[in-house]
Amino acid sequence: MAQPVVVIENLVKRYKEVLALDHLNLKIEEGEIFGLLGPNGSGKTTAINCMLALLSFDKGSVKVLGEEIQPDSYEIKRNIGVVLQNVAVFEELTVWENIDYFCGLYIKDKATRKAYVKDAVEFVGLEEYQKFFPKKLSGGLLRRLNIACGIAHKPKLIILDEPTVAVDPQSRNRILEGIQKLNEQGATIIYTSHYMEEVEQICSRIAIIDKGRKIAEGSKEELKLMIKMGEKIHIDILELSEGQLADIRRLRHVYQADYAENRLSICCNGGKHNLVHILDYLQKNEIGFGRVYSELPTLNDVFLEMTGKELRD
Repeated sequence: MAQPVVVIENLVKRYKEVLALDHLNLKIEEGEIFGLLGPNGSGKTTAINCMLALLSFDKGSVKVLGEEIQPDSYEIKRNIGVVLQNVAVFEELTVWENIDYFCGLYIKDKATRKAYVKDAVEFVGLEEYQKFFPKKLSGGLLRRLNIACGIAHKPKLIILDEPTVAVDPQSRNRILEGIQKLNEQGATIIYTSHYMEEVEQICSRIAIIDKGRKIAEGSKEELKLMIKMGEKIHIDILELSEGQLADIRRLRHVYQADYAENRLSICCNGGKHNLVHILDYLQKNEIGFGRVYSELPTLNDVFLEMTGKELRD
């Protein structure tokens, strides 16, 4: 049985009067793309810094790759790659030189390092830009360089903190495809993002933390089953009376219904034929309607219901 790559138990971290981590527990299995979500100030960054032994903590334990992580755990850290939200490269070095420098912090053999740097350049698609300096790169290309610097030494665990912020759609797709490829090649990924559609697309399991505590964990399907909201239905209606709206609110499985700007919006909490029942009511009461569409809950709905907060900045 595969050993967990990261195990955090009862982690407590205080900043004077602020409780940043409140008995946080996380277990990340080998081979996962693990989404770590939380509103600003939830404790995500603190948890990552404790995971990397960049911060001391007041209580609990952090094991990475089977061992307690310490500031001088250099062999463990050699197997960790970190890509932070803020791009961290040297302006005076070219693309190749930047990747070579960061790879060289872990890989001393020159021949091996050269091969690893070549692999990283090709992996992020920067072959045509190897001799460019960072200031000549677009935002998307710069983020690709940032990722290459973090993964060139072929780590077993990769932590990606919002790697697609403010990049163009083409670069975003390239980055997401690259993350999935890294995972297929054997890397375990910890992924944080404010873009919920990305997390839904690539993460096998997700934890939501708020106020330093884990409030939910599971696959995206499991998380969606934890909330009250089910199907959302939207119907364009030219005219709807208060009495008719009240009737719709009393229909089975309807827990919220609103009518504004000629649109009826209904939230249901279960049931397989909600749309049929609602359309049946409209037809029986001779209420004319236009466009009709329904949607299942998203990860953003889960996040909002559990935390009461919008995830995006």
